[in-house]
Amino acid sequence: MRTRIKDLLEQGIGGALCTFSGWVRSVRASKGICFIVLNDGSTVDGMQVVVQSDLPDFSTICHIGTGAAVTVSGTLVESPASGQKWELAAQSVLLIGSADESYPLQKKRHTFEYLRTISHLRPRTNTFGAVFRLRSRLAQAVHRFFAERNFLYVHTPIITASDCEGAGEMFRVSTLDAAAPPLLEGEPDFKQDFFGQKTALTVSGQLEGELYALAFGDIYTFGPTFRAENSNTARHASEFWMIEPEMAFATLADDAELAEQFVKYLCRFALDECADDMAFFDRHIENGLIERIRKVAEADFVRMEYSDAIDRLQRSGAEFAYPVQWGLDLQTEHERYITEQIVGGPTFILNYPKDIKAFYMRQNDDGRTVAAMDLLVPKIGEVIGGSQREERLDRLELRMAEMGIAPEPLWWYLDSRRWGSCPHAGFGLGFERLVMYLTGMENIRDVIPFPRTPRHCEF
Repeated sequence: MRTRIKDLLEQGIGGALCTFSGWVRSVRASKGICFIVLNDGSTVDGMQVVVQSDLPDFSTICHIGTGAAVTVSGTLVESPASGQKWELAAQSVLLIGSADESYPLQKKRHTFEYLRTISHLRPRTNTFGAVFRLRSRLAQAVHRFFAERNFLYVHTPIITASDCEGAGEMFRVSTLDAAAPPLLEGEPDFKQDFFGQKTALTVSGQLEGELYALAFGDIYTFGPTFRAENSNTARHASEFWMIEPEMAFATLADDAELAEQFVKYLCRFALDECADDMAFFDRHIENGLIERIRKVAEADFVRMEYSDAIDRLQRSGAEFAYPVQWGLDLQTEHERYITEQIVGGPTFILNYPKDIKAFYMRQNDDGRTVAAMDLLVPKIGEVIGGSQREERLDRLELRMAEMGIAPEPLWWYLDSRRWGSCPHAGFGLGFERLVMYLTGMENIRDVIPFPRTPRHCEF
């Protein structure tokens, strides 16, 4: 089993013999000596390998190309150079996989735009190595958070016959002949399709998650979701991952409390368990990042009514590109102004107008609003959206009729309100949005390994 560079740097013992493998970041040769920097992905730091001229094949070693895979053996010694504690005095250097001058990562710095064109190689850079190490650790932290609270992990379906959000922006799943599908009254006859009905890739596991919450109490889903939205913004992708907890016998207040605990937990985890990579982001991506995340981890999240938020925005005297009016949804500029200028910290906006929210949200007694919430944080605005669900069958059926949602495809969802219904609540957190927030990265395409966006689906 190979030794990781991270372990050598953290636990190394001077004079110890060791062997490790990695990819060449740089080669620098001078009179009678050659310096090779290797990185194996375990840490943002590389290990400098010092090759003396008396080593066999010294000249060949000095011409190993950037990007090559090698295995080295030697003695770990304290480094006289600043910025690194250890280096390896090489006794052997074995070339495993060569790389010539056409290797695209010859320079130390490339633009993120360029690196998106070679997303199969960008994990070898310091920035994306740090991003995807943090992403991996955060995914583990998500499961740890819910496991510590005895939530059941549910794998909800990727292929679905229901549109949770009702927006219709879904990728169809079909085995019908795209060029000449069977028709029924001029429309494709989905009864002849693989599933015997119209199906699509899911936009959310919430509705199915609710069914399991009404059997197990507290559950969560964490998986890929898809949206066929023709958007090319830095915050939208066609394939992304969602974290969606659902709690039975819970109110909107319980929902907000869980969301606050969750976000603080993940912030503290990143700071404590991913300190080296967070320090890299603070130095190279966003100065002051660590302090920004620490403030969120230590903050008391403010609760503010939607109506109060609209009033305070209108009285602020600030000029916005989008109108501020009761009944309209808050835009990112409004959300950021609230959390950065009015409150100065994370803020829950509660009880939105029902006409701008989904059919499943619980209707409040005022007849105008629903028990919905958004969590806003400085820099990006909304990171979490959630609600208490409408548990009353008659109110749910009435709301679906008002919104023109046919009850027949959702018969199973309505059944959950017929037998043993209870108040329950949940929220959704886009995993990529979270990674962007914790790394300071500005584009969602740079926090997911292989981004899927309009007119872009390689690999």
